[in-house]
Amino acid sequence: MKFEKLTHFARGFVYAYNGIRAAIREERNFRFHLCAAFYAFLAAFWAELAPVEVALVAVCVAAVLALELVNSAIERAVDKPDTTHWWTAGAAKDMAAGAVLVMALGTLVVAVCLLVPHFGTLWANFTLRPTRPAGIVLTLVIFTKFIFRSSNSTEKGKQPNGKTDS
Repeated sequence: MKFEKLTHFARGFVYAYNGIRAAIREERNFRFHLCAAFYAFLAAFWAELAPVEVALVAVCVAAVLALELVNSAIERAVDKPDTTHWWTAGAAKDMAAGAVLVMALGTLVVAVCLLVPHFGTLWANFTLRPTRPAGIVLTLVIFTKFIFRSSNSTEKGKQPNGKTDS
């Protein structure tokens, strides 16, 4: 009995992993936020932020990514409603997108407040080696291809084997 509860509990992690993997594969905005998170942590490292400041950046990044997952879930749940519910479905999708935007802007404010006092250190570490600016340009190219790549399936929610989620 205890083993069954443990496997049921562990299965929840597999479902969560599958959801994150689907978001990476099919959601452009989620891929954008993942790439932005990379630059946020890189800036925190180069600015030599204190551990508590890095933790604040991590919490903000996690909140944006979590809201992006919720937004994607809401969009999928209310896609193609019947004609009597089309307005409310659109409003739900817009509100979820607005929640992501509000959190992303809040995260931007936190980043500015944390990084401006450390701008000298950030700039010194950025220009310390000529490979760093070149690396940023290279990652921008790679991330642009990653963000704007087309998904393997023709429709969101359609599995590669042709089966649908329903």
